[in-house]
Amino acid sequence: MDRVSLKKRVFNVFRYDPTVGDDGHFDRFELEIENESKTTVLDALLRVQRKHDPSLAVRYACRVSMCGSCGMVINGQEGLACKTVIADLKGEEINLRPLNHFPVVKDLVVDMDPFFEKYREAMPYFEALEAQQEPSIIRPDSREREDIGLSTECIACGCCVSSCTMAHWHKDYMGPAGLNRAFTLLADSRDGMRVERLIRAMDACYNCRLELNCTEVCPKEISPTRSIKYIQ
Repeated sequence: MDRVSLKKRVFNVFRYDPTVGDDGHFDRFELEIENESKTTVLDALLRVQRKHDPSLAVRYACRVSMCGSCGMVINGQEGLACKTVIADLKGEEINLRPLNHFPVVKDLVVDMDPFFEKYREAMPYFEALEAQQEPSIIRPDSREREDIGLSTECIACGCCVSSCTMAHWHKDYMGPAGLNRAFTLLADSRDGMRVERLIRAMDACYNCRLELNCTEVCPKEISPTRSIKYIQ
């Protein structure tokens, strides 16, 4: 039987304890990884939690890139810990810190309330243009559906907001996630709140400087930049 090849990786993990109240620091953990191509960052963090430091706080749920809970900054770029495979990360050391522009609750866990407050500003709910007994259907092969397409797949992970420079400089900015949701409804001919929603979106969308950061980091490969340009 072939001997299993183990590769050592160093994980520098941001730590913040709200009871201490300092600016936080990084703890260093050395792990031997058996198969980097099948091991995710979340796998490594759970191993740290089980075997090295049970006090480490990390948020996760589905583990299959659907819930958006495990968003964080991995080697300087936003991503989902459950989707990021260690083999894809260059260098021996991996740096993990919480998302930008969000209050840190503990370690890698941030308070998502500000995100959802901005999301609600987009009026993210569907309001039918007219009452109907049967659902109004958009054909999957129609131009309208193709326009909306992938933008409806947002999982509200917050990665796009974390990457957004304007979210830092404009505290009232609705942000790429909220504007992407507004786009999916503004482009939907069945929706009856076009004017109200457009007014809110227009107040926000020109804060975007089209840096494409949000598009680059989206784990679902959505382009909020495209959505924002549609509104503009």
